[in-house]
Amino acid sequence: MFVPCECGGGSAGSDFKGFTLLVPAVSVGNVGQLAIDLVISTLGMTKVGYFYTDCLVPMVGNNPYATAEENSMELSINAEVYSLPSKKLVVLQIRSPFIKNKYRPFCQTLLSWVKSSKCARVILLSSSHAYQCNDEQLLGTPLRYLLTPDLEKAVGGLMQELNWKEMEKVAAYPGINDTEKVLHIPGGGITKLLFTESCSKEIQMAVLLKFCSEGDNIPDAFALADYLNEWLQLVQSEVSASNNSTDASSQWKIPSSWRLLFGNGLPPALF
Repeated sequence: MFVPCECGGGSAGSDFKGFTLLVPAVSVGNVGQLAIDLVISTLGMTKVGYFYTDCLVPMVGNNPYATAEENSMELSINAEVYSLPSKKLVVLQIRSPFIKNKYRPFCQTLLSWVKSSKCARVILLSSSHAYQCNDEQLLGTPLRYLLTPDLEKAVGGLMQELNWKEMEKVAAYPGINDTEKVLHIPGGGITKLLFTESCSKEIQMAVLLKFCSEGDNIPDAFALADYLNEWLQLVQSEVSASNNSTDASSQWKIPSSWRLLFGNGLPPALF
């Protein structure tokens, strides 16, 4: 559950009333977590607390968003909450994998907090294995969205205006019964469970995801952050002179921790 930190002030109750909550799914390529990094770093969001749970692997490290030596030694843990009241935005960043069989308890705890904190809606940033796309999903953009029925009523029309593609359902039994369709998000971690639970609990939730593969997923993170920005307009988008399209990629601020995404370089002593 949410635990406020001294520097953030505030409580678990009314501070996030009417806010949009961003959450990453720990999914293929860690794309959602990297996109959240870009949002926190670019907007200069303030850490206001921690999300205490026994569902994640414990970890501790230095401040991933350090801007100077003075704040580089601040400690960070596996689940932290950042806020930006001016944009009615709150972010839960997750930095470690889930413990086996702990998906459901985590989803229940998270949705309970969403209701108690009175967040207006939740946006889950996720990803899915590109190699498991069907023929329909291979066409056009690799970005998809899902809306719970309660959020569909509010923003469904906007998604149509943005010309976004909804996540396709696939045959439950391919080759045997192609008429029964189900939601299938391979590599998506908690995505499907959290979405279906939100539907049943009448919580306004959107899932934004990108089909990708493991590797250098920095371009995927930028693409997902741009996708989110099309909707929420978090950063100023620039108009590209070449094709007259908008692009926010150049506006995102890369956090200092990304220098270590692929570990340290090879020690010169080897040569």
